[in-house]
Amino acid sequence: MLTPCEIPDIYLPVEDRLFLETVAKFVDRVIVPARQEIEKDTDHKVVNEILDGLCGLGLFRAMFPSKYGGTGFPSVISSVLARGEVARGDCGIYVAWSVTGWAFQPALNARNHTICRTFMPDFCGDKHRNACFAMTEPAGGCDIENVDVLHGGTIRTKAERKGDQWVINGTKRFASNSGVADLYCVVCRVPDVAGDDGIAIIYVPADSKGLTCGQFENKAGMHADRNCDVFFDNVSVPFEYRAGGPGVDAKLLRTNLTTGRLNSAAAALGAARGVFERLLQYTSERVVQGKPIREHSICAGILADMAIGIETAFAYTLQSTYMLTQSKLYGEPSSSSQLARASMAKVYATDVANMVTNRAMELMGSYGYMREYEVEKTWRDVKEIQLWLGGSQLARLDITRAYS
Repeated sequence: MLTPCEIPDIYLPVEDRLFLETVAKFVDRVIVPARQEIEKDTDHKVVNEILDGLCGLGLFRAMFPSKYGGTGFPSVISSVLARGEVARGDCGIYVAWSVTGWAFQPALNARNHTICRTFMPDFCGDKHRNACFAMTEPAGGCDIENVDVLHGGTIRTKAERKGDQWVINGTKRFASNSGVADLYCVVCRVPDVAGDDGIAIIYVPADSKGLTCGQFENKAGMHADRNCDVFFDNVSVPFEYRAGGPGVDAKLLRTNLTTGRLNSAAAALGAARGVFERLLQYTSERVVQGKPIREHSICAGILADMAIGIETAFAYTLQSTYMLTQSKLYGEPSSSSQLARASMAKVYATDVANMVTNRAMELMGSYGYMREYEVEKTWRDVKEIQLWLGGSQLARLDITRAYS
């Protein structure tokens, strides 16, 4: 099975391979041995130590351009593949790290130098800092992600301009890094402005007056990722903290949905590959009826289906990532065609990851259900990847719309 460092040269230059090898070594040395501790880490001491380690490795700085204190990834493809490698270690760690860059993506794509100069240098230091992309709300479910049909019409978090300030009121739910973030990127609605022009993406420092957080959610998995309700009560920020402007922010939101789904696909496959590798070892050592499990034809067939799923989903995710970098040929990142390809990658990859973790538990019997084998942990984690960003159902609608 190909690792990210072994994919064809057409996609991955030498410098990308060296970068990914460094990430993989860190994952094996630091994250994998800490999986059990992450599950018990109620105060996030272990999680924060690992995130500081990723910071020391340069993965936080890699999300930002050099002119703002960062280093930049070697390429978009290595950026996506690095997320898969970190998720191979722990999906929650992947989210806590990756979402920080995702939150800054609208400002970067809009070339908003005020936001970038004001906030990015602080995120490029020796200690990690968290950012949060706050989109989902209590009432709307995946309506906000359904941009092409609802055009932000169901967004209830309001941003009103008063002089040179935006005044924000509303509630966000389930956002990753909420409650521990230093900066919030908030999807809002400007009252009395119809359609895409009314969608506003505004940056809010965590210490802003009127911003408060609820209790952390009690989740099945993803324990390294914090989620809670975020309340905005007349929170005031400078007018320049809006990412783009009327019409622009809607495109920025679409782009974030596209990259979010591609990154999710890579993360799900990284987690699935980790389980598959552990399963190969288990089925070669566990003997049933006088021979290893993997030598029984029915079990060999299940292992083959896993390998087929992981390899083909990985190949399509890689292809979709490459096509995202070729906007003149395949459409802008905010286009329906690019969103559809990213959606296909996420749907396929998360279906595969859920199949792999589920069937792995079946092959391992009760051992697969035991926490020390860590398969059931990944089983819980990858289910959440399938659910977020509108889930597989909205993704399928986005795919169909692109062919209309």
